[in-house]
Amino acid sequence: MIIGCPSEIKVREYRVGLVPAAVKALVSDGHTVLIESHAGVGSGISNEQYKAVGAEIIDSPETIWKRADMICKVKEPLES
Repeated sequence: MIIGCPSEIKVREYRVGLVPAAVKALVSDGHTVLIESHAGVGSGISNEQYKAVGAEIIDSPETIWKRADMICKVKEPLES
């Protein structure tokens, strides 16, 4: 399964839907995880930390929404 985690766009929302430990568990179970570039910065998580556990960093949220079978978010989806 391809699991996507786009950045949160709600005002003052700095959390991220997946932390590196969750990405590591999903990748070790054979899933592909797509993280929007800098999605974790508000939570103190860098792109490099996600890459280190097997995530693919994606620059475009549209790409994540198109490729993913499942989306992980903190808040409800909002139109950008």
